[in-house]
Amino acid sequence: VFIVGPDKKLKLSILYPATTGRNFDEIIRVLDSLQLTATKKVATPADWKAGGDCMVLPSVKAEDIPALFPKGVTIKEVPSGKQYLRYTPQPE
Repeated sequence: VFIVGPDKKLKLSILYPATTGRNFDEIIRVLDSLQLTATKKVATPADWKAGGDCMVLPSVKAEDIPALFPKGVTIKEVPSGKQYLRYTPQPE
């Protein structure tokens, strides 16, 4: 399975043996994620489904968050005290 973006770059490659079935739900999930993350400053965590919470990219500055994510952001505490695990409801 290959997904090529409009920029003609390979976005996804999944190799399945001929004897193994394909998981179309996973392929649709990946397409949804690729479309979302191409236009919004988010990443999708493992097992993400459309409509679920997304992660704010670490490159987004704290002062830019209110304008970019009006639904709010939840910060997960980590032992280091750094605030880089930031979750937000899926942007529109």
